[in-house]
Amino acid sequence: MKKIIFLLLCSIYSSLSFSQSIDSKKLLKHIEYLSSDELAGRKPLSEGSLAARKYILDELTGYENVEALYPDFIQFFSFTNHLKKYEDAANLVAFIPGSSSRKVIVVTAHYDHVGTGRADANGDSIYNGADDNASGTAALMVLAEYFSKNRPLHSMMFVALDAEEMGLRGAKALVDDFPYPLEQILLNVNMDMLSRSDKNELYASGTYHNPQFRPILERASAGSNPILKLGHDVPGTGREDWTKSSDHGAFFDKKIPHLYFGVEDHVDYHKPSDEFKNIQPEFYINAVNLVLKCVLALDKDLYNENEK
Repeated sequence: MKKIIFLLLCSIYSSLSFSQSIDSKKLLKHIEYLSSDELAGRKPLSEGSLAARKYILDELTGYENVEALYPDFIQFFSFTNHLKKYEDAANLVAFIPGSSSRKVIVVTAHYDHVGTGRADANGDSIYNGADDNASGTAALMVLAEYFSKNRPLHSMMFVALDAEEMGLRGAKALVDDFPYPLEQILLNVNMDMLSRSDKNELYASGTYHNPQFRPILERASAGSNPILKLGHDVPGTGREDWTKSSDHGAFFDKKIPHLYFGVEDHVDYHKPSDEFKNIQPEFYINAVNLVLKCVLALDKDLYNENEK
């Protein structure tokens, strides 16, 4: 009898564990393709960027319960950078209606990088951007798939943003042409660089400005692997302040609460050596599962707080 109960508990635990985990095989598949030489660094409107765009769209639009808020799931925008006009850059937007709230959690990650440039000592001129930010884009895709199968309380918008490296252009276009009143956004969860940390640390930046999120994150990450650290968001600390360092900066400027998940810079940051072979797969999978755990807690706890 004890053996039967033990096996039953193991089965229940396994089911619960699976239900709160991302698809790690797909995660690694996505980051490997997005950071491949074939995509040549994903500079906006390059052939590699267009290939990445198609790959991401094919994936996002294949999930169940996903709706389009823009024609064909694409928000086109144009901008000028260094006197060059970029026409029809594209944010890729998938929407999952919430079961209980019209408030929206906007999950973002930029899929662009800097393309090709000066070759390194090995003659490599492709800036693959595996960690920056194929890692966040791949995470966005598996999180969208997870929530398409496990409906959240709040609505969730999953946005692969273009042209972050050129001044947060995609994020600025999104908040300037948002399909709902900005007051409907509960928070922005941005992911940029998640796939490697020699210290086994993942940061959540933004609780200095949004202290209401701190206790939720602390509870959700208690005893976590990797360690979740809160910080890099104190004004006046220069480069140590990440408040405007990635796409969440466009939300911050509109006074929309944000949390930014990422790692500290490493030796391959913005170099051709930021390649798939240099990510840390175990850390990466654990980090994305930790982000999932935090988003689940935010979705639940903020709904409960607002319903009181």
